[in-house]
Amino acid sequence: MKNVAVIGAGTMGNGICHVFATYGFNVNLIDVSEDALQRALATIGKNMDRQVEKGKLSAADKDASIARIKTYTQLEEGVKGTDLVVEAATENMTIKLEIFRKLDAACDPATILASNTSSISITKIASVTKRPTQVIGMHFMNPVPVMKLVEVIRGYSTSDEVTANIMALSRQIEKSPVEVNDYPGFVANRILMPMINEAILTLHEGVAGVEEIDTVMKLGMAHPMGPLQLADFIGLDVCLAILKVLQDGFGNPKYAPCPLLVNMVTAGKLGAKSGAGFYEYEKGSKELKVAAQFRK
Repeated sequence: MKNVAVIGAGTMGNGICHVFATYGFNVNLIDVSEDALQRALATIGKNMDRQVEKGKLSAADKDASIARIKTYTQLEEGVKGTDLVVEAATENMTIKLEIFRKLDAACDPATILASNTSSISITKIASVTKRPTQVIGMHFMNPVPVMKLVEVIRGYSTSDEVTANIMALSRQIEKSPVEVNDYPGFVANRILMPMINEAILTLHEGVAGVEEIDTVMKLGMAHPMGPLQLADFIGLDVCLAILKVLQDGFGNPKYAPCPLLVNMVTAGKLGAKSGAGFYEYEKGSKELKVAAQFRK
């Protein structure tokens, strides 16, 4: 594999593009928005500059990596001649299914189709294609250039050969792949999201405040980031969407999202990306300040 297409120029998409480009792959970055594509290129450039400053990438390698990235606003044009497509669009079932219908029609017969979904069924995604054996999950972690894990999700029909290829490819870009089966939330979010939801319930019920909850988990459980700060970092809307997938998939009330989380998302308090969640975020500031409504 040498030619990769990435669908979606957001945080995950530009990170995936960044990694493949630095490991010598030709990458077609595809998004319906030209502005999003230009922002993604700027972000990739800045992140590579940091790698150059830290001695992890030479200036020449940075320039060569950027030169390997091409941008497209038309999916059909961007996926031509690619060996692998990684979809990193919004975590929305309807959007993903429509993208995979288009990919199946536009891509070469041998192209592997992967989704960066964090919770949506790979089997369901594969069902709208005529190549279910070639559909697989590649769940990268954020920030992609830094985090080593790739959760490789086998759909019901994903072939052994495709799974082996994606496991090997993940190692080629110096990630640590873990093969998992296709059940709601896979492994990462089946365990993580109930913990985050329980932390929000603990806040909602007045057991402790935002900082206290996060401090207990950081100092007592050796977590690098508390669950409420992590929820802000992931995006509260994303957390809510994943919990709904778990709730619907298992039919178990233990996965029901906390009413506080539902209200915050409804109010547009989505975490770091909206400027406020459990904490407040000011551009250019690294200070962590509890959001006004949660201060004592």
